[in-house]
Amino acid sequence: MTLATPVLHTDRLRLRPFNGADASSLFALHSSTRVMRYWDSPPWNERSRAERFIAKCDKLADEGTGARVAIDRASDGAFVGWCALSGWDPGNRSASLGYCLDEAMWGHGYATEAAHALLQWAFGTLDLNRVQSETDTRNVASARVLEKIGFVREGTLREECIVNGEVSDTWVFGLIRREWRP
Repeated sequence: MTLATPVLHTDRLRLRPFNGADASSLFALHSSTRVMRYWDSPPWNERSRAERFIAKCDKLADEGTGARVAIDRASDGAFVGWCALSGWDPGNRSASLGYCLDEAMWGHGYATEAAHALLQWAFGTLDLNRVQSETDTRNVASARVLEKIGFVREGTLREECIVNGEVSDTWVFGLIRREWRP
């Protein structure tokens, strides 16, 4: 079953399917050591990774397992980053939320706004009951984004990842449909 990647609009952002023209912006995003600081994979060093990422976005939609959208600023079309729902499980009505924003876009509320829009679509279109998200415990800014949109920190996965050679804990957050505030 396919899952059409949505086009969503907020006051300041447009969320849309990725296309080949996004490869350069995507590579710049994922090759940044600061952006990738808390990820469990190293920064990209090959532009072909961006093309594979875009192909995987199409595959998520074709397989019906999720939706990954590019985020553009509505005022000037600038690439902000991306937001995704993955691991959609229709039987359990659950999925996972993730996002990654360009460093120049940090601190403007864009992650909160984009994630909120994608969740609104997901709870309405996919009839989700639960959305989960995880973040490195040192990534306090990401934890704040999740809390702003209603996620509750449910636990800590101790020494769950090795990030840049450092053993790292992960916080698990959950958002239940009845607690969602559209």
